[in-house]
Formats: sequence, C-alpha cells, structure tokens
Amino acid sequence: MSKADLLKLDNQLCFALYAGSRAVIRLYRPLLEKLGITYPQYLVMLVLWECSPEAINVKTLGERLLLDSGTLTPLLKRLEQSGLIERKRCLDDERARLISLTENGAKLKGKALCIPASLIKEVPLETAQFKQLRSHLQNLLNVLQSTEHK
Repeated sequence: MSKADLLKLDNQLCFALYAGSRAVIRLYRPLLEKLGITYPQYLVMLVLWECSPEAINVKTLGERLLLDSGTLTPLLKRLEQSGLIERKRCLDDERARLISLTENGAKLKGKALCIPASLIKEVPLETAQFKQLRSHLQNLLNVLQSTEHK
C-alpha cells in the first residue's frame, strides 16, 4: 500500500467499523420500535435480562456495557419512566444505585426473543460467517481494551 493509499477512506478500519455499526443498528431500529425502546436501551435490557431476577448496580452495568455513568444515567431514567426498570439506593452504600427489572421489563424479554433471528435473516451471512465475524470483533475489542489499560 502506498503512502497516498493510507489516507483513503476505504482503507480505514475505523470507517468500516463505524459504517458497519450504523448499518447494523439501522436494522435493529424497526424491531426495537415495536418494543418501544432504542438500541442503547436494548443493550441495557439485555444485561438486565441476563441478571434477572437479581438487581445489578449501575457501576457493574456500566462496566458490562462499556459506558460511563454520564451516558448510562439518562438511559436508565428513560427506562424507568417507561416502567421497564426500577432504580433503588443500595442499602450498603447509599451512593450506589441498584437496577432491577419491573414486571413489564421482564415481560418485554418474551417479546424481544424474535429479534436475534429477525436480524440474522436481514444479514446475508452464513451462520459460521456470522459467528466468525462476531469472534473477530470481540477479539479486536479485547485487544483494544488491553492496550487502553497499559
């Protein structure tokens, strides 16, 4: 690759990830609109469904989603206003907040079960290719996170 090619948009990893991410999120949008949630809210709900029926503290939720509290707090407030989650103060540490699903939030999981299959139908990849792509992206994320902490 020549030096001139280094700065071509199509040669940028960052652009491929950015554009690919936006395209995938666009596929999720109509599916999530039926549930009344946004893509970032869906990610929060995925973690809560994994943890249910246990509550999770905001710090742990943020670590799991790679989000800071400034980004996470507005998401949680909207989910609480929608009646999908509850936020309570932790008894051991009143500065900490515990997040748990409401009955409606738990019920939403049943409605969301069709989303992964619907998305896979929209993406023209074989199952093995899909798994390989996810594995490569997870490996990239792991490498980038490990270099952040050096």
